[in-house]
Amino acid sequence: MIIRQVVIRQGRRVASRPPPPRLVHRCFASAINTDIESIEASLDNSLKETHSIESLLQNESSAIIPRALTSNLGTSLTPHYQPHALVTNPPSPSEISLPLLLASQSHLGHSTSLWNPMNSRYIFGIRSGIHIISLDITAAHLRRACRVVSGVAERGGLILFVGTRRGQDRAVVTAAKMSGGCHLFERWTPGSITNGHQILGRCKMRVVDEFDRPIPGYEDELLERPSIKPDLVVCLNPLENWVMLHECGLHGIPTIGIIDTDANPTWVTYPIPANDDSLRCVQLIAGVLGRAGEEGQKRRKEKARRGEVTYEPEVFEVKRMEEGIKTGGDEEAIHHAGGSR
Repeated sequence: MIIRQVVIRQGRRVASRPPPPRLVHRCFASAINTDIESIEASLDNSLKETHSIESLLQNESSAIIPRALTSNLGTSLTPHYQPHALVTNPPSPSEISLPLLLASQSHLGHSTSLWNPMNSRYIFGIRSGIHIISLDITAAHLRRACRVVSGVAERGGLILFVGTRRGQDRAVVTAAKMSGGCHLFERWTPGSITNGHQILGRCKMRVVDEFDRPIPGYEDELLERPSIKPDLVVCLNPLENWVMLHECGLHGIPTIGIIDTDANPTWVTYPIPANDDSLRCVQLIAGVLGRAGEEGQKRRKEKARRGEVTYEPEVFEVKRMEEGIKTGGDEEAIHHAGGSR
């Protein structure tokens, strides 16, 4: 026990004493040496990485020529379906073909229990209880509709594109822009044609020249004029817009529509037998008709540059000239005469 206590006391004294300066210097020097060695090792690693990157770049630059020589080798991608192409870059009327209509599912009709007997001349046959539309007749009717749209656009007519189903808005807007017409992708307001002076009485109108440039100075004359009626209506879903087609028939406005096997082809003037439930088919037909209207607009403007006007412009001063003849040219008398009427 005495020896154990002596050892404990001596140990406490040794622990309480400060370490000699030589020992502290040795420890500090060893720590510095280890830090220096780690820094040197990291520098060596970074230099090695830099050399490896430089060598890789040299190899890549030397491999440019072989890649240019071998880039044409191997397989090539065949033309594939791009959904946005029918909207952004639709085909022209001259590019209408049976494979194009077949790929857009234009031949698929409705069930045989839902068919309209008046479409029997457009039906090719029956498969799995579904009517198959003849693509030859579809192509012929689509080409005829393109000629109608092109002729109306060439003579300065107003074309209205209507498509109120979901997903048809982009195709309708694009076709209207190409043909220089109007578009409607919301619900048709009943009476817009038969009662247009009440429903569309506040719509703005403008007078344009043969190059579609606005002509100022006719604002007062346009206030007394009724709303403008379209010269041609293209309907992409006739089943939902039969009220509009009825109004067009009452006012003698020609119509073009996509007629499926369950629709009545007598609702429109120029039917196009096709699948109105396929968005791809609707985009194809709307794009082709828009291209036809664009071609008609180009021909009209080319004739205008040569000094030929393809339509007869309206004269707004006829009424004013008649009043001037009756009153002897007095401005105040003309104003009172016009107001009395």
